[in-house]
Amino acid sequence: MKNTVATFKAAKGRMKLSMLTAYDYSTAKIAEEAGINAVLVGDSLGMVMLGYPDTLRVTLDDMIHHCAAVARACQNTLVVCDMPFMSYHSGVLDAVKNGGRLVQEGRAQAVKLEGGRDFVQEIASLVRAQIPVMGHLGLTPQSVNAFGGFKVQGKSQAAAQAILDDARAVQDAGAFALVLEGIPRLLGEKISAELEIPTIGIGAGEKCDGQVLVWQDMFGLSDRQPKFVKRFANGGEIMLNAFKQYDQEVKNGQFPGISQSYVVECEEDIIKAIK
Repeated sequence: MKNTVATFKAAKGRMKLSMLTAYDYSTAKIAEEAGINAVLVGDSLGMVMLGYPDTLRVTLDDMIHHCAAVARACQNTLVVCDMPFMSYHSGVLDAVKNGGRLVQEGRAQAVKLEGGRDFVQEIASLVRAQIPVMGHLGLTPQSVNAFGGFKVQGKSQAAAQAILDDARAVQDAGAFALVLEGIPRLLGEKISAELEIPTIGIGAGEKCDGQVLVWQDMFGLSDRQPKFVKRFANGGEIMLNAFKQYDQEVKNGQFPGISQSYVVECEEDIIKAIK
């Protein structure tokens, strides 16, 4: 089944939604074959692909480049692309212009932006421009400096109320879904129960309508191990062992062998005739 913004919204209360990050064609192709509902071309690529300490250095051109690669692999998987830091913070005009670039050049089917009541005008304007929006609340990585680090949000009554109020505002502004990151599980449950749009959790408990993880985290390719991550495979060890074996076979002359070499008819005669 082809996953769209419409099918995403219709899944609320009917089925759980799976979402993974992807930043390149090869990974997105595997996600597509696995039946993942949506791939997020996240600005987390700054950390897991480019080696930055946070997401703040990622540019709009970075996002367009990676999103276009992912989109080429996805026929049935919904492609959502992050709007990076400062691509929508300066007002409605920039938000629509930059969101439009992600759709036109990056071939995104929806964009994701962080923030609540402070950005309802930007969300509404994008939606009016026929650009579907996924919201993102809680531990919003673009606010890492304001938070003083990657810390769980919504731990006090006032903070929890603010996130709930932001969630209502994001929904009212027209978002089709909402990512909830790094919040207490009961708050995730309350927001999920109250909203009409699906919630996608990442460290927000099991009662969210779906879940998302950074694929390198769940595959064991990342040094970081947040509490909310489950490693579904030790891909780092698999790759390391394969790389080591390749290195050894090259150095001892075992690779390439005859089966990895091209042999043509009368090859010896041809080579002898070369002067």
